[in-house]
Amino acid sequence: MTSSILSLAPAPAAPPDSFGARLLRDLRMAVVFGVLAAVIITLVVGRPETLYEQLAYSCFISVLGFAIVDTARLLFWPGPLQERRQWLALAGVAALAAPLAHFSGVQVIGRLLEHNPPDLAGYATLPRLSLAALTFLLLCAGMVLAAHREGLRRAEQEHHAARLRAETVERQALQAQLRLLQAQIEPHMLFNTLANLQGLIAIDPDRANTMLDQLIQYLRATLGAARSESTTLADEFAAMDAYLGLMQVRMGERLSYRLELPPALRAAKLPPMLLQPLVENAIVHGLEPKIEGGEVRISAEARDGLLDLRILDTGLGLGHSSHGGGGVGVATTRERLRVLYGERAGVLITPAQPQGTLVRLTLPLETA
Repeated sequence: MTSSILSLAPAPAAPPDSFGARLLRDLRMAVVFGVLAAVIITLVVGRPETLYEQLAYSCFISVLGFAIVDTARLLFWPGPLQERRQWLALAGVAALAAPLAHFSGVQVIGRLLEHNPPDLAGYATLPRLSLAALTFLLLCAGMVLAAHREGLRRAEQEHHAARLRAETVERQALQAQLRLLQAQIEPHMLFNTLANLQGLIAIDPDRANTMLDQLIQYLRATLGAARSESTTLADEFAAMDAYLGLMQVRMGERLSYRLELPPALRAAKLPPMLLQPLVENAIVHGLEPKIEGGEVRISAEARDGLLDLRILDTGLGLGHSSHGGGGVGVATTRERLRVLYGERAGVLITPAQPQGTLVRLTLPLETA
């Protein structure tokens, strides 16, 4: 079905994040950890003037340490961390990465800030080892947070995929329902016409031949559209012109009709065969039982983003037909609109003045 009426194609699922995208996302979190660590260290030592230096040290150490540990996690355990041995192995990587990242930070940032950093032999002091231990704890906390965040993200993606599958199944069910409803319309009209044609063959062969020609024209106008998922208002009006021409052969001068379609609405899209059951109701319940017959007028109008279709007949009016009710036509049309558009569309049937019936269809205005 075309997307302008009811799209059955599921929305494409988001592609899985690449290794680089996941690593960069976690490194952004590492920067946040580095900033927090710098603020805490500055407050502890009581030297606010060293905040910028601490930011440089902490962010470098945090990003480098996270990069080492997260790379190991994404390479060896890209999925959820559900086993204790995975967490222990990751903690071991963090234990190695923490002093390496801290020592590298002291060397690189120290040289950049001209702090004369110590060599490896002079590095192992209690304050520096304490900061390396703090780095290890931050790396462990960061990995727990990263794994938890990825778990939430994965659960959200699975929920989204499940929702897409459910929507696809629902749309497929709606598609089958629409085809069933449409299938109820086509034979109903065709059987009525063939029954009338059979009666005319015996009593008026010439008129029967004319009706057969009109029926062929009607079928040419409608069979292609009836098998498609949508049609244009121009094609729908052409089909109704053929149908009313066929009915005019049957009823003679008792039936006249007018079709009023503004050029700007010719390309408007709508479900195929939407008007036919309602026009048939106007004939069967309004004009045929009336001795002098009458007129059917079909018009279209756009207003406030909606397409307003009107079928006005000058027949007997509501409640005066011996056939009673509107048959399956109105019910089927209402159901089709409900399935396709929900609350955005509807059918309203009211008495016309001075006599007859007015049927109004309202649906969203959509163009090709």
